[in-house]
Amino acid sequence: MAAKSDEIRLHLIREQEDEWQTTGRLEDRNGIELAKTLELPWRNNERNISRIPGGIYPVIKHISPKFGQSFWLQDTGSRSQILIHAGNYHRDTHGCILVGEGLKDINNDGHLDVYNSRNTITKLLRALPRKFVLKITTIGKDEI
Repeated sequence: MAAKSDEIRLHLIREQEDEWQTTGRLEDRNGIELAKTLELPWRNNERNISRIPGGIYPVIKHISPKFGQSFWLQDTGSRSQILIHAGNYHRDTHGCILVGEGLKDINNDGHLDVYNSRNTITKLLRALPRKFVLKITTIGKDEI
């Protein structure tokens, strides 16, 4: 079932993209920032090397065998198992969305990473309902 825009609880705003990654922020419906985000860059929605397109997605809490407690985006078209989960580096995303307290180059490779990711996902899991709707947009692009 497609999500309705009036059910939106969170908004992921993609702010910057380079050849390695996309950084952004996760806000609640009041515009309060809850987390910084890290995803892969846009590469035609290709599995494991691209972020998913902007849009409105239903989301459910989920326990992933690989990533543990996470959120699972539904109705992602040709892509499956798109999660919001803990991780620090663009290589950890696998096409998913990583969340953290902030962005900084924690491994000195010249790329921004998210930090305090496990604490951030734990806070989100406690604060958010079992099901909600996420809107994903990119600054400067009309995707929806």
